[in-house]
Amino acid sequence: MHPAYSVILFTTASGAGYGLLALLAMVAFAHGPASSLAYGLTTTIIALGLITSGLLSSTFHLGHPERAWRAFSQWRTSWLSREGVAAIITYGPAVVFAATWSGLLPWPQFIAPAAAATAVMCLVTVFTTAMIYASLKTIRIWNHWLTIANYLALCLATGGILLSFLTDLFGRGQMFLYGFTAILIALSIAFKLAWWRMADTTPKTLTPADATGLKGKVRQWEVPHTSANYIMKEMGYTVARKHAAKLRRIVLAGFVLAALCLILAGLLPLLSLLFSAVALLSGGLAVVTERWLFFAEAQHAVTLYYGADAA
Repeated sequence: MHPAYSVILFTTASGAGYGLLALLAMVAFAHGPASSLAYGLTTTIIALGLITSGLLSSTFHLGHPERAWRAFSQWRTSWLSREGVAAIITYGPAVVFAATWSGLLPWPQFIAPAAAATAVMCLVTVFTTAMIYASLKTIRIWNHWLTIANYLALCLATGGILLSFLTDLFGRGQMFLYGFTAILIALSIAFKLAWWRMADTTPKTLTPADATGLKGKVRQWEVPHTSANYIMKEMGYTVARKHAAKLRRIVLAGFVLAALCLILAGLLPLLSLLFSAVALLSGGLAVVTERWLFFAEAQHAVTLYYGADAA
C-alpha cells in the first residue's frame, strides 16, 4: 500500500493526542485537580490540538474533502464512520474534563466522571481507528487482532512520552511516570515484534484462482494495463525487503532509546528535561517510521489481478 503522508500524520498525531489525553484523565481520576491552571490547560490543549490536527489531516487524502461529513451517516456498517462519530463524541467530556481539571471552571465534582468518560472515549476512538485496518480481509497482515493491540499500545506509549516531557517542562517530573511510560514502550515493542513475525510467517493463501473465481492454476495471458495506473500506485506499492529490515531496526532503536532516556531521567533528575526531550524526539521518529512501514509492507489482494502469485 502507498504510505499517504496525510494518513501517517493522522495516525501519529491523533494517536499521541488520544494517548496523552487518556493518561491525563487517568491521573485526574486517581489524584484530582491539576497542580496548576497553566499545567492543566497546557497539557489538555496540546492533547486536543494533536487530536484535531490529526483528524483534519485525514481529510487531505480524500478526493473531495468537503464531503467528509457524509461519512458520519454510515456508522452502522463502516468503521471509518464509527471512528468519526466516536471522535466527535469524545470532544464533549474532554472539554468538560479540561476545564474542570485545570481549575478554569470551579466544578471539582465533575472531574472524576468527566475524566472517566474521556479516558474511555479516547481508547474507544483509537480502537475504531485500528478496526478500519483490522477489518480489511483484502489485506492479510492487517486483518489480525495484533493490529488493534499495536494501535492501542502505541497510542498510550507515545502519549506517555509526551506527558513525561511536558511534566518535566513544568518541573514536575516523577520516577513513576518515567517507569510507567518505559513499560508502555516495552509493551509496544513486544506487540510490534509479534506483528512483524505474524506478517512474515503467515502464509499467503489467496491466489489468482480465488480472485477470478476459476479453478486450478490460473496465470495471466495479458497484463491489465500497459502503464502505471491509480490502483497500482496506491494498492501495488512495495518496499524492498532490505529497506524494510533497515527501517524496522530504526523503529526498535528509536523506542529502546526513548525508554532508556526516560529511565535515565528518573535516575538523574537534574538532567531529566534533557533526557525526556531526547525521548520525545527518538520516540517520534520511531512511531513515524513504524506508521510508514505499516502501510508500505501491506499487500492488497487486488495485486492478484496485476501479476502477483499470491496475497
